[in-house]
Amino acid sequence: MTGQPPSKAPKGLIAILANIGPSLILTANVVGSGELIMTTALGASAGFVALWVILVSCAVKVAVQLEFGKHAIASGETSMRAFNRLPGPRFWGVSWSVWVWLAVKLVQLVQYGGIVGAVAATLHLAFPGIAENGWAWACGAAAAVLVWRGGYRFIENAAIALTATFSVVTVACALMLQWTPYRISLPMLASGLSFDLPVAAVGIAVAAFGLTGVSADEIVSYPYWCIEKGYASRCGPPDGTPAWTERARGWIRVMYVDAAFSLVVYTVTTAAFYLLGAAVLHGRGPVPEGSRIISALSAMYTEVLGPGAMALFLAGAATTLFSTLFVACASSTRMFTDAFAQFGLVRYEDKRARQRWLSALAWLLPLVWTLLFLFVRAPLVMVAAGGVALAGLLIVVAFAAQHFRYRRLPRSLRPSPIYDLLLWTSILAILGVGLRALLR
Repeated sequence: MTGQPPSKAPKGLIAILANIGPSLILTANVVGSGELIMTTALGASAGFVALWVILVSCAVKVAVQLEFGKHAIASGETSMRAFNRLPGPRFWGVSWSVWVWLAVKLVQLVQYGGIVGAVAATLHLAFPGIAENGWAWACGAAAAVLVWRGGYRFIENAAIALTATFSVVTVACALMLQWTPYRISLPMLASGLSFDLPVAAVGIAVAAFGLTGVSADEIVSYPYWCIEKGYASRCGPPDGTPAWTERARGWIRVMYVDAAFSLVVYTVTTAAFYLLGAAVLHGRGPVPEGSRIISALSAMYTEVLGPGAMALFLAGAATTLFSTLFVACASSTRMFTDAFAQFGLVRYEDKRARQRWLSALAWLLPLVWTLLFLFVRAPLVMVAAGGVALAGLLIVVAFAAQHFRYRRLPRSLRPSPIYDLLLWTSILAILGVGLRALLR
């Protein structure tokens, strides 16, 4: 799809790091609604005891993400195309898995409406001269314009820039807790690794699991970024020759480093958000709804850094939340267009036709998100609804991952037993949480 000629993958850590990027785009999506809203809300609700939920949710889904990326590199297939080839019933000629994805994605429109509201509330606190409704329209329009005009390279660079600053400030703020009345002791941290969970926090923990780390949405979107980065085209057509196998293994190795690097970034950042929520907000009552949620979350910074940190928090929160909107819009345009292709509405391989759909959806999706916020006006509930829906989609993702591994992966690319053990650990954990979400 990128038109890049086949080539061997780079060797050496520096050369490999120069070719990462797809997972960093996902990180911009991860470090947003999941971290700033759901992670801190879980910390505020449960205290330190649920720290293990956050760490597990970040780490356990990576093997499934890798399987999706590996399948895209080896086959060149997009996610919806691969879903449409999964075994199982078909309705109107389209696989059950595409229908499930579409249903969840429609629910997820509410989630991103909540994020529009959170960005608008943040900007209204910073600049109260403009009404919250006006800011909602402005951030929706900004996301539309950036995605409408930007290609892969722009999206990758913007995602990295939007994520980096606030993540560094948040980690530094969490470290500075040790010089405040909210100092975190070793017994507090140990309680967070006890694998206990208060009954009252189960619902928000399920939503947090669905949103923190790579969610089902990021896992499904990952192949599009791997393909647009050029990993698949640089392998060449999958002819099974030794030369192709060598190239494929090399670019899969690059993908592993790509995923591992972003795993470190978003795990550290997510843990920092959680610890701030648990240390500063726990015991103050539920995190409020509406525009008050941003004021409540700002206490994590003002209590540690002083009242002057409010401006820093608002700037960082707006940037972080907007990064989620931006990347979600970019990935959703691709996934929806690909899904519509499975229904026969567009040829995804036709670059010109695909671009027309991408451009139209870049405007339509932010419009829908903004309207949903203006109608519901409950960002925390809206984001949580998306998280629970995504936890259910993880069941489809887990099924697809094992199918890719055992039915579609060329024998020459089969991984080690240790990798398979990690993959099945990931699949079983995902199935457990997904079923828990559906049976609540």
